[in-house]
Amino acid sequence: MHKKSVLCLMILVLSIGFLFSCGEDETPVKVSLEKREEISIRPQAAALTYAYLPQYSHTESFQRHNRLVEYLSQETGLSIRQVFPDTFDDHINKFGQGKIDISFSNPFVYAKLAGRFGGEAFTRIIEEDGRAEFRGKIIARRDNQEIQTLEDCKGTSWVAVDPSSAGGYLFVLGHFVEHEITLDDFAEVVFAGGRQENVILGVYSGLHDIGAIREGSLSVVEDKIDTRQIKVIDHSRWYPGWVYAHSPRLTDETVAKIKEAMLKLDYDDPEHRDILEAARFKGFVPSSDEDFDPIRDLSKKVGLELD
Repeated sequence: MHKKSVLCLMILVLSIGFLFSCGEDETPVKVSLEKREEISIRPQAAALTYAYLPQYSHTESFQRHNRLVEYLSQETGLSIRQVFPDTFDDHINKFGQGKIDISFSNPFVYAKLAGRFGGEAFTRIIEEDGRAEFRGKIIARRDNQEIQTLEDCKGTSWVAVDPSSAGGYLFVLGHFVEHEITLDDFAEVVFAGGRQENVILGVYSGLHDIGAIREGSLSVVEDKIDTRQIKVIDHSRWYPGWVYAHSPRLTDETVAKIKEAMLKLDYDDPEHRDILEAARFKGFVPSSDEDFDPIRDLSKKVGLELD
């Protein structure tokens, strides 16, 4: 068929289809394409990124900190969103790459962020027990009668959270070293992928003899196991608590807004209490880099490189 004939046939078919698409009482509407308006899409303002060191699952991290992140955004007028590093190393690397603006981490990780990338502490949390410090615990199964003291931990299988975990490894390692027990004294030392829950479950199931966890972690698994079957062998001493640090690329004004909003949270205020209880702490205190000098001293004692 000739191209011109094909074109005419197509126009005829389209015209018939258009006519039949109108009802008996409907009048065809003429559409003009002469007037056009450009629609512009406004780019979304870049949000500050907030990350909780992944000592628990991403779901647990979100549930604990979502309300706090929303509060900070509303109180400061800044756009803030929570991001979820997969591991302790991932958290550290993302901070160094500029992908984390506000870091909530243990003091060992903070010392690395400060030494390597210029991170700067601005607040610490008040733990549920009312202290701005925390410690590590050594746990075992209650029915394991062979492990009653620190000395009994020699020759055992020890599961810890992560090589950079404070309460879940390094505080406890420092405690062992202070009592002249070294890594060579254990049958094995394994890590639980950065998860406190995994340490507790590993001990509870009998996969490992002892575990290192931070103060308060047993409550996370109360709905999964009978935590009465876990006993505490010993504690480390107290160290400065979990810390908020900011990226060096944030302005002083931005940091001041976030800090002021954090310090404003009052546990006696019912709305504020909901936010704080979800996050599992009672409030904030101002903080600065020198607060963490005891961590640097402990790092030297256990042979941990921070820089």
